[in-house]
Amino acid sequence: MIEKLRNCAAQIGEVIVGKELQIRQSMTCLLAGGHLLIEDAPGVGKTTMAHAIALSLGLPFRRLQFTSDLLPSDVIGVSVYDRTDSRFVFHPGPIFTEVLLADEINRASPKTQSALLEAMEEAQVSVDGLARPLPQPFFVIATQNPLHQIGTFPLPESQLDRFLMCISLGYPDRAAERALLAGESRRDMLKQLQPMARPADLVAAQLAVKTVFASAALLDYVQALLAHTRASGRYAEGLSPRAGLALLAAARAWAWFDGRDHLIPEDIQNVLPAVAGHRLHAAQRDGQRVLHGRELVTQLIQAVGAP
Repeated sequence: MIEKLRNCAAQIGEVIVGKELQIRQSMTCLLAGGHLLIEDAPGVGKTTMAHAIALSLGLPFRRLQFTSDLLPSDVIGVSVYDRTDSRFVFHPGPIFTEVLLADEINRASPKTQSALLEAMEEAQVSVDGLARPLPQPFFVIATQNPLHQIGTFPLPESQLDRFLMCISLGYPDRAAERALLAGESRRDMLKQLQPMARPADLVAAQLAVKTVFASAALLDYVQALLAHTRASGRYAEGLSPRAGLALLAAARAWAWFDGRDHLIPEDIQNVLPAVAGHRLHAAQRDGQRVLHGRELVTQLIQAVGAP
């Protein structure tokens, strides 16, 4: 089972060149059962990576382009009156799939963004007073453009907190970019991808991840990290209990992917930037440069001693 998922990661790496860490983080997020946010400038491969992940894992997916005029009903679905049967019939929206590729999610209005909250937390949507379950497994892989770009709406903290991990691809290095320029079109490569695993393999792997052992010392370390963000005064708000659970889930997935059945401190530190970077904000201090997510995580790791 591990080999199948490693093969998936290797196949994704053939399309997204030179981004082994980000691919590993993405696989970790899905193994932990969480939703993934990919944040970066246009044109660096965010959407291509989301497609490659879904295709390699053999998961049915639907892509939804988020725009300023997108409505919640365009995401969830709508009930239409059927004159033949004299009743309203629900027509499911694109969210009723195993993987929803939410492209440029922060170009939609906050009202439309909020349509995903219940789905991402409870794997269901409520329409006309009825709770409608979503397929299992269910993942949202969303892409987001930098907030300084025209036509973007910042995701509220409640929405960001639904994403277990947030990663950034960045520009490719010189060798990777040369391979892109000289190689085959990434779109054509996507058409050639074959599933390297089945949805059932992913579900089984998720169950195996939950059995990875976390010692009392490791739990103490996680609690110390959470407590430092709440008490040090360096952060606008501390990490929530949900963030602590996300950190443990991601660390277990990272360890399992390495073939281990127990956690070590490095597992926590390896996933912390992607788990906490989008959840932490610096407390405002006059006359000092404001630190951002990854810098704050680095500061956090240095401030809290590992067991």
